[in-house]
Amino acid sequence: MGAGASLCCLSKAKERPVSGRPQSSTWRLFTFKELSAATNGFSVENQIGEGGFGIVYRGLLKDGRQIAVKKLKTINSKAEMEFAVEVEILGRVRHKNLLGLRGYCVGSNQRLIVYDYMPNLSLFSHLHGQHASEERLDWKKRINIIIKSAEALEYLHHSVTPHIIHRDIKASNVLLNSNFEPLVADFGFAKLLPEGVSHMTTRVKGTLGYLAPEYAMWGKVSEACDVYSFGILLLEIVSGHRPIERLPGGAKETVAEWADPLLAAGHLPDLVDARLRGVFDSRELARVVHAAARCVQAEPDQRPTMRQVLAVLKGTAAAADPIKNCKLEASLYSDEESSVFSTPSIGGGMCQGMMRIERVKYKEELLAMDDDGEGEAEFTRSESEEENVYGVFGAMAVRHSGYHGRQQTAGIVNNRQAFLRG
Repeated sequence: MGAGASLCCLSKAKERPVSGRPQSSTWRLFTFKELSAATNGFSVENQIGEGGFGIVYRGLLKDGRQIAVKKLKTINSKAEMEFAVEVEILGRVRHKNLLGLRGYCVGSNQRLIVYDYMPNLSLFSHLHGQHASEERLDWKKRINIIIKSAEALEYLHHSVTPHIIHRDIKASNVLLNSNFEPLVADFGFAKLLPEGVSHMTTRVKGTLGYLAPEYAMWGKVSEACDVYSFGILLLEIVSGHRPIERLPGGAKETVAEWADPLLAAGHLPDLVDARLRGVFDSRELARVVHAAARCVQAEPDQRPTMRQVLAVLKGTAAAADPIKNCKLEASLYSDEESSVFSTPSIGGGMCQGMMRIERVKYKEELLAMDDDGEGEAEFTRSESEEENVYGVFGAMAVRHSGYHGRQQTAGIVNNRQAFLRG
């Protein structure tokens, strides 16, 4: 895709706004000279982040406003498409917890996107990066980040038409402003879901550790993929563990594998990041873990919608409070918010029979690609060897739930174990 194609895409973006909010009128076109001056010539000292296609720089405009500028590394068809998609979507959607578009620049061999600058960088930087040792993310901030990020996703999935699937929910794509308010960012992989369409099949893009099974294996993308990624993010925020951790001896373990035994034993406080020094709200913790366990179910139709997840996190849904409701069996969901989980309420304290987290395992060759827990992996469909492309997950064993000795399988195991063993 050349410059003309990109400009065509961006022109169409102005003509076909996504409904749900008024189109933004605050963004503008920038010149390359203007952005180069703002970033001190895109100096290394101004660099604040780097992704698969671009490097992000801090900038200062002549009027004193701080900005963040993403400069594409190379101009090719993939980078052009990500650039066009991100500009189009950011220029349309308006939500207080979505990163705002300030403008863009298209030159003969340059593509740049201008955003609001976030002084506290990303959630990743405070959980695992350069600010992790500062321990500035107390429990109150973490819960606020969780709920506000859920509200942003609920808006994308339910309040705009067509609905938007983010496809790359992760800690480094949740940015934090000066008050630690979260803003979901990076829409380069986003997909618009036409009305009446439940899912699409597409090239797999995303970050290891966050990918939903049906998406990683077959490229089937739906809103449920974002829900799965958000469930992993919930566990990450609560525990401080990366989605994939390297164990002594070189083995690797996902955060879901690590959390499941603690959840099964009812040891929820042991899930909490040690940096919080035991300061957390047990009721909020139970709600978050309950929501996370529901989100990471292997079968997409066993996951809640983001609207239902938000209701659970806020404690506004029927049976959403896992402290009062210990009977959390897997079930299909009603579309009505008032019946998110139709299980009877049982009085008492925190129970040991909460929903189990399904142990979905990545294949070893995929884990080998993840050197630091933040490596992105892109998979391309092969016409002749589809199973080699989409066999991202290893075989998942049949498991037993904590109730009635009922046998429970990871949904995609049925008739496919040989296919997945690779």
